[in-house]
Amino acid sequence: MFPLSHMLKSFVRVGTLKVIDADGKTHVFGGTAPGPDVTMRLTDRSLYHKLFLNPELHAGEAYMDERLTFENSTLRDFLTLFSLNRGSLASYPLQSVLKRISRGVKRFQQANPVGQAQKNVAHHYDLGNDFYKLFLDEGMQYSCAYFMDDDDTLEEAQQNKLRLIASKLRLKPGLKILDIGSGWGDLALYLAAMEDVDVTGVTLSKEQHALSNEKARRAGLSDRVRFELLDYRKVEAKFDRIVSVGMFEHVGVHHYGEFFAKINALLDDDGLMLLHSIGKMSPPGTASPWLRKYIFPGAYSPALSEVFPVVEQASLWVTDLEFLRLHYAKTLFHWHQRFEANRAAIAKMYDERFCRMFEFYLVSAEMMFRTGSQLVFHMQLARRRDAAPIVRDYVTDVQRLYRGMEGERLENLRGEGATAHMLT
Repeated sequence: MFPLSHMLKSFVRVGTLKVIDADGKTHVFGGTAPGPDVTMRLTDRSLYHKLFLNPELHAGEAYMDERLTFENSTLRDFLTLFSLNRGSLASYPLQSVLKRISRGVKRFQQANPVGQAQKNVAHHYDLGNDFYKLFLDEGMQYSCAYFMDDDDTLEEAQQNKLRLIASKLRLKPGLKILDIGSGWGDLALYLAAMEDVDVTGVTLSKEQHALSNEKARRAGLSDRVRFELLDYRKVEAKFDRIVSVGMFEHVGVHHYGEFFAKINALLDDDGLMLLHSIGKMSPPGTASPWLRKYIFPGAYSPALSEVFPVVEQASLWVTDLEFLRLHYAKTLFHWHQRFEANRAAIAKMYDERFCRMFEFYLVSAEMMFRTGSQLVFHMQLARRRDAAPIVRDYVTDVQRLYRGMEGERLENLRGEGATAHMLT
């Protein structure tokens, strides 16, 4: 099983990995610290070299094709072990060299010019609304939820997130708001339900665009909430508030200057912007090659050291910064549970290989937030230093206020024709 066996001896420091090779022979790689006990079977001899050269890419592909399976253990066990030992893999000489090469070409990996950005979005977000309904919350929010309590349902945690974001936007009647990467529309509809504001959402997903406008129509809010199939770089109007949730990961680090310059150009002098994005607490790196190839082409989660310099160059004030650390791990766990509960239906939509691909994505992403370096940050931005209060008590105060208002405001939405699941 050489050269893979040589790398695995250095890799496994925590837990135990048993590998049954293509000839049925068992190889044991044990760490000095307790951890998961995983048994993996390889049925393809070519994996000995492929996993040695690029384990992050080929492990996912082999799992999708069932050339890599598990016995008396699960994919979650394996990815937990992988995540706990990630540091020792990165320090292995060959992997260290390959990482440096990858960092050198990441400009090309994250190319998201106008046109290509829409193709990258369509690859994932246009898989079909019926598919996403099977594992997201009822409002179809495809971003990190906010768990105020471990017992929160996914629906409750997602509404907590909407409330938290709204509190940081300092809403008041008459404001014009831009939602960049508006998803299936629940944030825009929530903002319009809580205050008399006008919201424009822009998305590059045809599926999201169609359903969002339908939800606004059924909620009786089409006069104040509309969604456009448009690249944010083509927006020209000025706005009092800008919000972007789960879109910045698709911008690409070499487009950050363009992004924040556009925010500055679109934002009124006394306006506020709230950016909700995945980031990481480690130095700059590259996206997973498997994730980039199969799930999110062109995507990248930045280190904050890559964000702050560009914000400074765009002459924007960072008026608040908050980190949501384990919240996305909890969100992904809920998504995976719902995905597995509907796996048979999803296999009928696509096939078992697709199910294994998406399972690998959901569980590996959860591990990155649970034991890896990933986190979610909220960055509030302004053109003026006094655009937001200088004491952040208002964030908590407004959340409490909106929590008390939601019953009546959201019930009014339902009464005007919103779908039964709208923001329950």
